[in-house]
Amino acid sequence: MTERVTPYFPDIEDIKSAAQTISQVAKITPLIRNEGYSKKCNSNILLKREDLHKVRSYKIRGAYNKISSLSKEERENGVFCASAGNHAQGVAFACSHLNILGTIYMPMVTPKQKIEQTQLFGGGKIRIVLEGDTFDDSNKAALKACKEQGGTFVHPFDDPKIIEGQGTIGLELLEQYKEPIDYVFVAVGGGGLASGLCGVFKELSPATKIIGVEPKGAPSMKTSIEKGENTKLDQIDKFVDGAAVQRVGDLAFNICKEYLYDMITVPEGKVCQTILDLYNKDAIVVEPAGALTLSALDSYRGEIEGKNVVCIVSGGNNDIVRMAEIKERALLFASLKHYFIIRFPQRPGALKEFVSEILGPNDDITHFEYSKKSSKENAPAIVGIELKNPDQLEPLMKRMKENNFFGDYLNDKPDLFQYLI
Repeated sequence: MTERVTPYFPDIEDIKSAAQTISQVAKITPLIRNEGYSKKCNSNILLKREDLHKVRSYKIRGAYNKISSLSKEERENGVFCASAGNHAQGVAFACSHLNILGTIYMPMVTPKQKIEQTQLFGGGKIRIVLEGDTFDDSNKAALKACKEQGGTFVHPFDDPKIIEGQGTIGLELLEQYKEPIDYVFVAVGGGGLASGLCGVFKELSPATKIIGVEPKGAPSMKTSIEKGENTKLDQIDKFVDGAAVQRVGDLAFNICKEYLYDMITVPEGKVCQTILDLYNKDAIVVEPAGALTLSALDSYRGEIEGKNVVCIVSGGNNDIVRMAEIKERALLFASLKHYFIIRFPQRPGALKEFVSEILGPNDDITHFEYSKKSSKENAPAIVGIELKNPDQLEPLMKRMKENNFFGDYLNDKPDLFQYLI
């Protein structure tokens, strides 16, 4: 007779044990009401500030819980991991604190700031290897090296000890807020944090609805749930690097498909606007994954009205050099930034005519590429224009066409846009 294997589900006692373990290195993070979002949503919006950990993300919880559980022999053989950044920093900190050697594989596109911070937290106990373009590439290389060298692999999300460590956030929430929590919005990358929260709230607050949030360009959990099986995506947008994986964890998928109330996605451009809003209005610095949950509130505006809502701000490891791209994506999402191929007549005064008669009084040229390469009657230029209001686009295009300046509109041609801009 074949023994029936019960799918893993985090036990509340194991999560409580994890809380004791990580209390050695991680303080309880604040739960703070955000007045701006509360007013906007007519709700009580509370931010769980996981960006305020030593390593500026919740990943320290799972990483330290896992590595602390290793035997003496396992510690001597060292640990391996793969990470887009935040898990790497958690592992690095744990290795330094527990005096264990670690090898960390990171995608080659990982922001420099995250690489430097990982080295800092490792305190000489870790080695960083840059491998592949995505987390999945790095993960494959790390698993191979770990097997060859006999170490222990510390998975960023698909491991019971990791899931139980991340679940300690749920215990803190219920201790910090004594009234019923109606909704918890949680960013989903591999699904470890969402799975840990499911373990806590199913046991201690089953009426709480947990909403998973992914970037629109990397909907691996949403796709898997819709298909009924864990599905690897062929391509993803890696911009929200802390939540962009091609395939979620098997343990996490089995938990999330049963216990998440909903799984939604938000456009990367909206995430960018949330990053800018938090910085400008609340002086909070978040990374793209850390802004996912607040970016999702508009999708639930009616349902959460008058409710107690927690948004987990998962991390604050943002590189300042990314801010130009973040602003650009936010403007494109808001339909305030537009790119055109403009056909300028090759005669004196054509540019002056375009500026004075085609552009509106508040339009701003933010990008201009032009070179006269032939004696043709018209020469193309790539022009970026920022508007004050998205309603100004149609009149602008009409003036371009009526005066024979219009060549093409690039925003809705992603392949050409990416090549030219």
